[in-house]
Amino acid sequence: MPPSATASAEPLAFRMRPTTLEEFVGQRKIVGEGTALRKAIAEDQIHSIILSGPPGTGKTTLAKIIAETTHAQFIQVNAVTSGVKELRGICEEAERVQKSFGQRTVLFVDEIHRFNRGQQDALLPAVENGVIRLIGATTQNPYFDVNQALLSRSHVYLLEPLSVDDLLTILTRSLTDERGYGGKVKVEDAALQLIAERSNGDARIALNLLELTVMTAGKQISLKDAEALLQQRSMRYDRAGEDHYNTVSAFIKSMRGSDPDAALLWLLKMLKSGEDPRFLFRRMAIFASEDVGNADPRALQIVVSAWQAFELIGMPEGEFFLAHACIYVSQAPKSNAITRAMHAAHATIERAPTLEIPKHLRNAPVKGMKEQGYGVGYNYPHNTEGGVVSSHYFPVGMERKEFYSPTDRGFEAEVRERLARTRDVLAQSDVAK
Repeated sequence: MPPSATASAEPLAFRMRPTTLEEFVGQRKIVGEGTALRKAIAEDQIHSIILSGPPGTGKTTLAKIIAETTHAQFIQVNAVTSGVKELRGICEEAERVQKSFGQRTVLFVDEIHRFNRGQQDALLPAVENGVIRLIGATTQNPYFDVNQALLSRSHVYLLEPLSVDDLLTILTRSLTDERGYGGKVKVEDAALQLIAERSNGDARIALNLLELTVMTAGKQISLKDAEALLQQRSMRYDRAGEDHYNTVSAFIKSMRGSDPDAALLWLLKMLKSGEDPRFLFRRMAIFASEDVGNADPRALQIVVSAWQAFELIGMPEGEFFLAHACIYVSQAPKSNAITRAMHAAHATIERAPTLEIPKHLRNAPVKGMKEQGYGVGYNYPHNTEGGVVSSHYFPVGMERKEFYSPTDRGFEAEVRERLARTRDVLAQSDVAK
């Protein structure tokens, strides 16, 4: 223990890392009282587990706590730097220790999503026969990024970002604990609240921000001091990672749920995190047809017009066009009738043995083709008063089908009535056959 914690060369986040489950803050669903994992750790009966979650949520800390409590041999490696040779050596040593001393081996693999096939093959037999109990930590979605063979032999725990209250508990403890500032630093409650709110659920960021504030402003920290340091908020968003796909999902589902306020929030989060505005316009253009469709035909026009305006103006004023399109499609009446019609038509095409075109629908540009029946019997709809004629437009041998079923929402209600009248006329050709 250094004589002055504030002068320690070790970072505050390192000094304040919990060493027991009693000190561990957050993740109550996973390691709270009465949970299976907490009981397994307390009884030193840990099985192979994968800990997945954003940075600063406790993955490595849980592994360290297990290391402190287990009677097993504990080994830590990194999936990036540990080669096949090293892993095979660990497995051989684990087997020797078990045979000679009856002692298990717990292996902690950080960044386990980076395991390649060779590393997996080297480790898998020892995990499978229980010589090694694996603890893997990853910031990625394990169901996408961890080898299935290891995943199937492990319990998966998904850690969530810490709440503001959890972070406040951690920050307050660091101010009073001897490993932290030991009561030598005073921080206004509002300043501590601001630090917790700006930390994106990451305990490491929270402690680093507090430490930086102390280094900058001294041992008496006001809200003004914290605000001066925390002008820019860094949001957790990886354009190539899981948070990207989760945020896009939240954006689309908010638009589909007709909540323009939530949709705008997710849009701006992605934009401020460096997302390409054109990607956002592409998603809204798809949405305008997939989820709005003919319930409001103007939705696609609005998105495309906003996109064109953005290309003319650029950023930062281009935010207006993104927001305009987002709010319009969010509040528009919704219909997935076009999507359902497409799926039904695709299914019919896949099942149909052939899609032979009836002769009356064929083109006859060359002399002699009419003699073969091409175009014969085609009735020109514009020659009738209603613009619809009784005719069969489906492939030879296929009964007329109805793929498109309009809803009664928005403009599609008018489409529904008009289409019903049209289909009554078209159906007369079926009766005439």
